Amino acid sequence: MRGILGVILCLPILFWGGLRIYKSVVYGIDCGGHIKRAADANTVQLATQELKTVIAYLEREGMTSGYTSILYRTPDADVGFWYTNLKSCLEELEKITPETTQLERSNLLLKLRETLLDKGDSGESATEPPGISVYPNNVGYCFFGTLSTILALVGAILFVTLIDWDWI
Repeated sequence: MRGILGVILCLPILFWGGLRIYKSVVYGIDCGGHIKRAADANTVQLATQELKTVIAYLEREGMTSGYTSILYRTPDADVGFWYTNLKSCLEELEKITPETTQLERSNLLLKLRETLLDKGDSGESATEPPGISVYPNNVGYCFFGTLSTILALVGAILFVTLIDWDWI
């Protein structure tokens, strides 16, 4: 009976992990991937199209203000700044006219790329607040993750105490 209870107590952390992975994948498809594509765009029209998709998603999902951090507000977790920055990038792209020179277009695309991407140890990635894929439910995910980790530890202890260690 303790073994079954131990396994049952480990299930919430598997559910939490699966849910986080799912939310991350959905966010990547609906928003994050479009940020990367806007940065990689070779024309102003392509970049504009991708940023319009991003802005529409952020507005639809209510990701226009607030912080993704749980305990304290850090600048990198400021959703409002990030949203405003993306919106102003789109406004700059929409100012382009047929009279805009190729050099000005190229400079704007370079500036856009620098704004939208971060360089890290594993290459370039889209600039976005940490934990944005579960925003605005970051506190709930943190609480559920902590609780499910505690339950998994209790479950593992229950399960391990059933093992006959004399054979070692």
